[in-house]
Amino acid sequence: MTATTIHPSAVVHPHAKIGDGVSIGAFSVVDEHVEIGANTQVGHHSVLTGRTRIGRGNRIYHFVSLGEAPQDKKYRGEPTELQIGDGNTIREFCTFNRGTVQDAGVTRIGDRNWIMAYAHVAHDCQVGSDTIFANNAQLAGHVHVGDHAILGGFTVVHQFCKIGAHCITGLSSVIVHDVPPYITAAGNPAAAHGVNTEGLRRRGFSAQAIDGLRRAYKTLYRSGLTLDQAKAAIAAEAGSLPEAGVLADFLARSTRGIVR
Repeated sequence: MTATTIHPSAVVHPHAKIGDGVSIGAFSVVDEHVEIGANTQVGHHSVLTGRTRIGRGNRIYHFVSLGEAPQDKKYRGEPTELQIGDGNTIREFCTFNRGTVQDAGVTRIGDRNWIMAYAHVAHDCQVGSDTIFANNAQLAGHVHVGDHAILGGFTVVHQFCKIGAHCITGLSSVIVHDVPPYITAAGNPAAAHGVNTEGLRRRGFSAQAIDGLRRAYKTLYRSGLTLDQAKAAIAAEAGSLPEAGVLADFLARSTRGIVR
């Protein structure tokens, strides 16, 4: 069992729940309702507050703020939460806010995410697992990000947008509509620029699956079909191409329209 180490200058509330092997750096603050799982490292000058639950084996760097009140004028101090999974890397000056009662009441971060410096995750966001947020990626409230998505540096995402699994955004992209899974999006406002083929290859997608997604992309963006017609055509491919089913399900749940 690894010993827990807390720097003498850190302020840790006696009711906070601190797991085995946790380390907490100099001048950090851990408030009453915070839970930190085993073997998580918290750097110097970080603030962990609110009803925040952090899993095992996370690496939280310096000057990070986790679980602070949402930046929402409707918030009235309700006991909402921030939940962070296991094995995440959270770099310097990141800010993650807890949820609001107008949504699920919980901001969630999954497992094994790599979140670089100055990233912001606002209230009620739902972030999957194995994502990468480059420096200064910014999520407004109620944003959903799927597994394995990559947000390029300075990507900003408007509230209530959905970012599909396995997609990638370019540098300084401005996302004001939903980004379907598997595609590349870039620009201000962001537009679709094909399938994220290199990322899919790196994650072990077969050539057959990638070819099928290219056909689905052409159906969605280049066929001249209406969106409803394209949705139906892609859904019809789901039996032979599971990825088409994922894409069809995303399109059916889209509420802000998709990047074009």
